[in-house]
Amino acid sequence: MSRTDTLAVPLGPAAPLVAGTAEEPDAADFALPPGGLANGQRLRALDRLDGYLTRKRRNLLGFQATQEMGAGAFDLGRFMQHNINNLGDPFRSGGYKPNTKVVERAVLDYYADLWHARGPHDPGDPESYWGYVLSMGSTEGNMYALWNARDYLSGKPLIQPPTGTSGPAPEHPGARRPVAFYSEDTHYSFAKAVRVLGVDTFHAVGSEQYPGECPLPGLPDWPAEVPSSSGPSGRSWDGTGEIDVDALAALVEFFAAKGHPIFVSLNLGSTFKGAHDDVRQVCERLLPIFERHGLIQAQVTHGRDPHTGEPRTDLRRRFWIHVDGALGAGYAPFVRMAAADPAHGWTPATELPEFDFGLTLPTREFGDLDLVSSIAMSGHKWPGAPWPCGIYMTKVKYQIAPPSQPDYTGAPDTTFAGSRNGFSPLILWDHLSRHSHQDQVDRIRHAQHLAAYLEHQLRALELSHNLTLWPARTPGAITVRFRKPSPDLVTKWSLSSQDVLTTPGDESTRRSYVHVFLMSSVDRTKLDALLADLAHDPALRGIAD
Repeated sequence: MSRTDTLAVPLGPAAPLVAGTAEEPDAADFALPPGGLANGQRLRALDRLDGYLTRKRRNLLGFQATQEMGAGAFDLGRFMQHNINNLGDPFRSGGYKPNTKVVERAVLDYYADLWHARGPHDPGDPESYWGYVLSMGSTEGNMYALWNARDYLSGKPLIQPPTGTSGPAPEHPGARRPVAFYSEDTHYSFAKAVRVLGVDTFHAVGSEQYPGECPLPGLPDWPAEVPSSSGPSGRSWDGTGEIDVDALAALVEFFAAKGHPIFVSLNLGSTFKGAHDDVRQVCERLLPIFERHGLIQAQVTHGRDPHTGEPRTDLRRRFWIHVDGALGAGYAPFVRMAAADPAHGWTPATELPEFDFGLTLPTREFGDLDLVSSIAMSGHKWPGAPWPCGIYMTKVKYQIAPPSQPDYTGAPDTTFAGSRNGFSPLILWDHLSRHSHQDQVDRIRHAQHLAAYLEHQLRALELSHNLTLWPARTPGAITVRFRKPSPDLVTKWSLSSQDVLTTPGDESTRRSYVHVFLMSSVDRTKLDALLADLAHDPALRGIAD
């Protein structure tokens, strides 16, 4: 049966549904009395938790989280007896010797090569990569990127000062106030990060300083985020989820002309629709704007010389392009490999955009210019890990001098967390050591085929069972979205949901969607079981427009 064939047998009855609260472990089993628990009680509590997690792992479909841990748990279990802490910078061993920084550096070198960054890391080479393994997921990576960009663009001292400098000169009034741009399909962590770090969005600055001057047609007020691309309705709710490049360019032009440094975050595998922003197209549109308004290179003042009292200045960029590749940065390189080389045995139906440090464009004055400043990726999503982790990567030339230099750690405090999980590099290294590039191509090919299969089956189910499902899939995405089923099914399959208004401001047009992510731990058997449940769900019957 091909990947888009309808089911060969009629859908059987749905499996019995159990209310979500009834499935959860009993909190009483885990209550901790002052005297502790007897050994039997402790083991019973752990057994019950293991049973619960095993059941939920088998049915998890709605989140970007690989449940396939493989044999790594058996090989790596021995390291649980060590208190492993990768304290401080990964390229300095530091004073805390029970660390896995040598493994961390190997993982970073792997992704630097995959993302076309210059490696191995060389602190004396401004173009060399620098990065670290995150203790959280890409929320930490996005927050670090925003922090890194804020301080770089606002003139904080660098670890590696640029060689080109200039004398004192007046700065534009907006030159110290970076403005952040990200689309309405961006992960919620960015709204949190800009607030925590005090970074202004274009909405905040526009509403405060330029009320009524929004350059987007038909929008008298500044939108909260950059609009995403429109769908058949003419609105973004049924679009494919990529950033509206025309809208982004118009907004960036407005603020660049006012002298503001620009921070842009682009998505590679967005949270709900799995969309991939066209990073190259965005760069091609924004680069002429940066050139026109002097943002390729400009003078920045950062403090005063302690001996002469003269302002310290250097020349640096006035823009920063970040790629939130929480999901997509893990598989997009292998899709691009397969598209470029027939030897991999697969021609992707949709070629994913160039997105990494190898993306360069010609300029009139500065030659070929690298455009991407930073990338974040989650390790627990595409690769797979038993806890949140990930990668943040930038270049030496963008590194900001740490705000403190604690001598007792023995390593510079260049990371966000300080103490960092030393197990995460082991997990990522083990995964990468077990999977060749061809294996990785095969994993993403399987996911793409399953996504096409599920979309096709949902459309067939609408016709065969008189259901209203609204199935949709963004080209190249490994997620399929459809109408939200009953609460019991949402709980059973761990589905995440999102509501949209097909007509802004009209609550009667509200639609509720869920989605399925086709991670490597998903197979057709699991999808067929979901389809059987959907076929017998009364919540999906009838028209709901």
